[in-house]
Amino acid sequence: MQISEFVSYLKNELAASDLTASAYERDLRQWEAFATSGGKRELSVEDTSTADLRQWVASLSASGIGPRSIKRKASALRSFFKFMMKRHGMKENPAADLQLARAPKNLPSVIKASQTQAILNDAPDAENFISMRDYLIVDMIYETGLRASEMAGLLDSQVNTSSRTLRVVGKRSKERAVPFGETLAERIDAYRELRASCCPAISSPYLFVGRKGQGIDYKTVLRAVHNALDGRVSSAKRSPHTLRHSFATDMLNAGAELNSVKELLGHSSLQTTQIYTHISMSELKHNYEHAHPRALKKGGNYGS
Repeated sequence: MQISEFVSYLKNELAASDLTASAYERDLRQWEAFATSGGKRELSVEDTSTADLRQWVASLSASGIGPRSIKRKASALRSFFKFMMKRHGMKENPAADLQLARAPKNLPSVIKASQTQAILNDAPDAENFISMRDYLIVDMIYETGLRASEMAGLLDSQVNTSSRTLRVVGKRSKERAVPFGETLAERIDAYRELRASCCPAISSPYLFVGRKGQGIDYKTVLRAVHNALDGRVSSAKRSPHTLRHSFATDMLNAGAELNSVKELLGHSSLQTTQIYTHISMSELKHNYEHAHPRALKKGGNYGS
């Protein structure tokens, strides 16, 4: 009951996304099953100690769960017990001092700018509605850095091709303005014209719709990106988030300020955006080592 109440609190009062709320609930239900021996005894939230939680974390690690996943589960616990203190008078947060192994900092996957340009240079069938829609989805993610969920929920009224800006509601209901270029504006207008002719009775408020005029979901965005990148990049990079990462990296490589990229991505912390500076530096090092005459050893000696 308390976990269900917490999940409702996440959705209704903190405006957490359905994906976040579902992930937290799944983690907490997993902990509940461990704490109650699979339901053989009643869950006693108030009597939970840090030692109890350490036992669960140890069991997760022993079963092969990675540090990053364990860190997320611990975050769910901390948030849950914080809620219990606020709403149910619990005295301490047993997850507050939970020590975890440090997760490795893997850099996000990105697509080379030349590859992205080659993909977007393949023009869609201008008379095929689905072809036009899916191409525009891929193009917009790369040119605006929107999340897949934001693309699926984008309202037609939020996209202004005259001012070439769109307004999007991101995580925690935070709204931001994102500019885009003239070419993308023209493609949006062309898509809208085709949509009007294919779906004359459309009543959906969303920019992206299906054949019958209904709004699309996350899976439609995922499928559009996957199909566009299939055979062009490695399987690990065929996702909307990879395009979002590529947007941020290419912006920084072209000289954009870090804080500007932060605002465009809708990050709440500059620290989150800073990971892209590491990608940019890796790209710079790669280019340097392949271009500078004294960067690489030749025949055992540095270049003359």
